[in-house]
Amino acid sequence: MHILQLNRECLLHLYSFLDKDSRRNLSLTCHHLREVFLEPSLWCLLHFHSPGELKKDNFVLGPFLHHLSISWHSSRVKVCNIEDWMKTSFQREMCRKHERLVSSFLDRVCNTCPKLISLTLSGCGHIMDNDVVSILRSCTTLRSLRLENCVRITDSVLHAIVSYGQTLKTVQVDFCRNVTLEGLQMVELQRPLLQITAERSAGMIPDCPLPIKHPANRQTLTGVRQKILSFS
Repeated sequence: MHILQLNRECLLHLYSFLDKDSRRNLSLTCHHLREVFLEPSLWCLLHFHSPGELKKDNFVLGPFLHHLSISWHSSRVKVCNIEDWMKTSFQREMCRKHERLVSSFLDRVCNTCPKLISLTLSGCGHIMDNDVVSILRSCTTLRSLRLENCVRITDSVLHAIVSYGQTLKTVQVDFCRNVTLEGLQMVELQRPLLQITAERSAGMIPDCPLPIKHPANRQTLTGVRQKILSFS
């Protein structure tokens, strides 16, 4: 039997065993297989290993997405985790190329994936509180949230979990240095049935504020100039 003789259900089942690249490559062989590739119900699970993968055209983002994972385990994550005011110009240029990729993708998820059940964000050093808060407000069926090594996440996300994450059952906030013990205790107090874990988060050193450069005292400088002139 030729593959094109299979009905749509069989083809969808066949596609379910392939990874994203293999699905796309197969879809390029004919219009019929392309239609199967574009079927939203095929894409209930998406896993990405770097922000760069979010720019590819080897997946479909749609209303049937239930499980989403973006996990970046790379030495470049260490550069992303450096506080902005401490980065060199070279490090800023490295981050500039991808710093908005995950945030922009999560914005698309908010608009197209209302039935999301689980979300994992690991090593996403550039996402902000409002990115996760928007997910919590838009995806009202979310049951599992895992944030790992997302250094810009603060207690604002914990407050949003209490306010909007009514369907959440488990929450992990690991190695997020700007999450405090007070914020975690607040969640435990207001959502006692929610299973929340936070490995190292409340025990890490939070970001330091940008050092304020005090302008030199103008009167002092004027006095110094006068002394120099008097001796010249």
